[in-house]
Amino acid sequence: MTPPPLSMADYESLARFRHGLRAFLHFSEEAARAEGVTPAQHQLLLAVKGMRPGEAPTIGEIAEWLVLRHHSAVELVDRATTAGLVFRLADPDDARCQRLHLTAVGEGTLARLSELHRGELRRLREETFAHLLSLG
Repeated sequence: MTPPPLSMADYESLARFRHGLRAFLHFSEEAARAEGVTPAQHQLLLAVKGMRPGEAPTIGEIAEWLVLRHHSAVELVDRATTAGLVFRLADPDDARCQRLHLTAVGEGTLARLSELHRGELRRLREETFAHLLSLG
């Protein structure tokens, strides 16, 4: 069965959605910089805290989650460690494996950024994402 052709309302919904995504990414990048971290460091903090609550991720898992090559993830973690945002601990079951944890500074930074992002997502939900419901 062939889907019906797109209507002008469909194009409008898709355009608003695409604009909303780009606006959110821009907001996110600027919020991270204002907090004194790079957008990539913000993504790292969020991944360490939220990808598997209660279980500290490995650098390999972070690389996969952030769609980075392993060596790029190592460099990102090294910079975040130097900035005092994260630290590594050897896995108790496999000393060759390092698990990533947030420092108190990293936790505070992430909490402030996440509060800002939650507010922005609520705003976008009303302005942008509601249009997706009308997509045919």
